[in-house]
Amino acid sequence: MEKVKITLTKSLIRSTPNQRATAASLGFRKIGDSIVLDDNAATAGKVKVLSHLVKVEKA
Repeated sequence: MEKVKITLTKSLIRSTPNQRATAASLGFRKIGDSIVLDDNAATAGKVKVLSHLVKVEKA
């Protein structure tokens, strides 16, 4: 399965509680945190919620 690298590029300060919870479920704590995950429907849904706060690249 393909992998994607997701990096938090913007602050969570003015984000909604749903966006903060999604970021926490991905393991993000501060700007610059990165995580490598499988490219599947669950990951795509989480990225969609945080699309304006993260950068996604193929790993």
